[in-house]
Amino acid sequence: MSEVTTTDLYEVTMALSYLREDMNRSATFSLFVRSLPPERGFLVSAGTESALDYLSDFHVTAADLEVFASALRRPTADVAPLSGMTFTGEVRAVPEGRIVYAGEPLLEVTAPIAQAQLVETFLLNQISHQTTVASKAVRSVLAAAGHPVVDFSLRRTHGTCAGLQAARTAALTGFAGTSNVAAAVRWGLPASGTMAHSYVEAFPDEEAAFRAFARTHPGPVTFLVDTYDTVRGVRTAARVLRDLERGPGCAVRLDSGDLDDLSRRARSELDAAGLPGVRVIASGGLDEYRVDALVRSGAPIDVYAVGTRVGTSADAPYLDSAYKLVEYDGHPVMKLASGKTTLPGSKQVYRRPGHPDIIALREEDAPAGAEPLLRTLMRDGRRSSPPDTLPAARVRLTADLAALPSETLRLRAPQPGRAMISERLSGLAERLREQLLASHFLPGARGAPAARRQPPM
Repeated sequence: MSEVTTTDLYEVTMALSYLREDMNRSATFSLFVRSLPPERGFLVSAGTESALDYLSDFHVTAADLEVFASALRRPTADVAPLSGMTFTGEVRAVPEGRIVYAGEPLLEVTAPIAQAQLVETFLLNQISHQTTVASKAVRSVLAAAGHPVVDFSLRRTHGTCAGLQAARTAALTGFAGTSNVAAAVRWGLPASGTMAHSYVEAFPDEEAAFRAFARTHPGPVTFLVDTYDTVRGVRTAARVLRDLERGPGCAVRLDSGDLDDLSRRARSELDAAGLPGVRVIASGGLDEYRVDALVRSGAPIDVYAVGTRVGTSADAPYLDSAYKLVEYDGHPVMKLASGKTTLPGSKQVYRRPGHPDIIALREEDAPAGAEPLLRTLMRDGRRSSPPDTLPAARVRLTADLAALPSETLRLRAPQPGRAMISERLSGLAERLREQLLASHFLPGARGAPAARRQPPM
């Protein structure tokens, strides 16, 4: 079976029903985030590339049909209408690395409705997870204020696939490297790693461990110095580095305790030993808040290694994301459920320096001086341009960050960026709402018989 089967069952049941009812006209679905998580002033778009890879390869095989039939507990013949389905539609999306806000479409899919429905779960998974982690990772980069930040998250991410995505999205936001070997090779990232406490414990003492490690690795080495007593560990590391005539490029790593105090004592010991070129690396439960505190205190830490809290976006581990039908067969549609009302029609987001973003209908003209965020990245089921690159995404992110006001960039109590709705889109939504209330006798419909009113769907 293929990734096609990585979907929720109701996507399959709906797609089959559409095909049975001969409903296969073009539909547009919009993927967006309803609200920003706490302590977030903005999001960083990510996951678009893996979504496009999935759609490019989308093909329902005979093996997939067997999986669907098994899940439904029905004969394979019942799911035969899905046989051979490929994705033939259009994708418009915000390229990776762009700053986005609540309510703005990150991606819109236009395709025959069964296709557009069947791909919902996978697209939501890819965009939501990677945007979540990218939006967390960039905060560590901002907090580090120019100091390199390295990804150490793999061992505690929610699965190895999530670890790969965490390393990639961290690199997108400006991380200097990753401990994840597979990610480093796959995306051309610097691989970074030292040693564990277990390595030191396996030798008679720290000096024996450090010398053995250096014999295996003739280039620059990093010694983990806090297995027993941190200051003594730094002194031992300095002695070994001097004896071996190693210095520039080497480092000591602090992984526990009062990192502010210990980094100052480590720096003092290294400088006294004539090793000003040996760096101090800090790790151990770091996130943007702790990095920010250390940087503001002037702690002499050269590199920050962040792991669990960033790779899992511990304080905001998910997005309130949605993938909603906004147009079918050329007609705008919308949802009226309380707290989950959607905006109808295919859209564009326009951005102007110094102004709120504008969410508009796709066909609306751009305001003077505004740029559209959504770009057409796939036509007729094929990419319309070469795959994007991490360096290009980093350039976009750097430019967008530079344009944000300081209150939106704050780590604590930020002022969230926002988007306004164009007059045309707002007018369409209000007219359609009135039509739906009148035709479906939903609560609030004028003149609707009380006995026939239905709850919102």
